[in-house]
Order: sequence, then structure tokens, then C-alpha cells
Amino acid sequence: MARLGATIAGQLRAGDVVLLTGELGAGKTTLTRGLGAALDVRGTVTSPTFVLARTHPRSGGAPLVHVDAYRLRDAAELDDLDIDFAGSIVVVEWGAGLIEHLVDAWLAVTIERPTGAAAAEGDAAHGTDDGPDDVPVEPRRVTIAGVGERWADLGWLHAAGD
Repeated sequence: MARLGATIAGQLRAGDVVLLTGELGAGKTTLTRGLGAALDVRGTVTSPTFVLARTHPRSGGAPLVHVDAYRLRDAAELDDLDIDFAGSIVVVEWGAGLIEHLVDAWLAVTIERPTGAAAAEGDAAHGTDDGPDDVPVEPRRVTIAGVGERWADLGWLHAAGD
């Protein structure tokens, strides 16, 4: 997830919004950490669950604003955070149904991870069911879609996957 974040970071500029969707533990914050590292932000990228939004300054570029919209009820509450969408790179976790009311374009990243029997089957397929000390492999399925004119061409994503 961190490597994917770094790949995405190479395409971002001020005014860009990345919408992250996925269950708890899917890797949304890990992806944002990779994005932040590639953007060379100051400070550690951690989940903004309790503060709702964290701004990570950069030397020589737009700041990274990391938002956790889980506890927000509507787009008005997200708007009340007074985020500088035009002058920042904004990553919003749990923002589906909210961000659409505030911006015209975003990169939507949906992360799915197997749970229950599907996770166990994935571990067995990756050879991680040999003993209790093995760290389970949890493969993720990631879907990336561009919304709006800014993200009409995702050719860079396919080139990065080669």
C-alpha cells in the first residue's frame, strides 16, 4: 500500500483530491503514509481520526492535508473544516458521499481486503499457513478511478503497473 501511495504521489499537485474508501484496517492510512513519504512531507503521517484533519507541510510544494471524515454527517461538516482544496493535496478517508459536494474532480481509490475464509484461503495460497509464527499475507484488491476532467487519463497508472 505504501508503494502504491508513492506511485500516486508522483502524479499529484495542488488542488488534487484523493478519496480513499475501505474497511478498517484495509490500508488507507498506510497508503497515505507512502504518499506523504514520496511527497517529502514534514512529520509522521498518522490517522487523523480524532482530530479530523492533519496538515503536513512540505518544503517546496503544496501541503498534504489528510482528512478522516468517518464521524462527519454531511458535506457541510467537511466544508466547515475550512480545507484549502485549491492550495493543497487533500486525501480524504471515509469521504464517499461527502466530497462530491465540494469538488469537481478526485481520484477514487477503493481498497478491499479479504476477511474470514477468503483471508485464510489467500494465506494458504501465499504459503503462510505453515506455522503459528508466520505473518499472514493479506492481499488487497485496489480499484482506482478518476472522476472529472483532471483524472480523465489514468495512463500513468497502467505504466506504473508494468
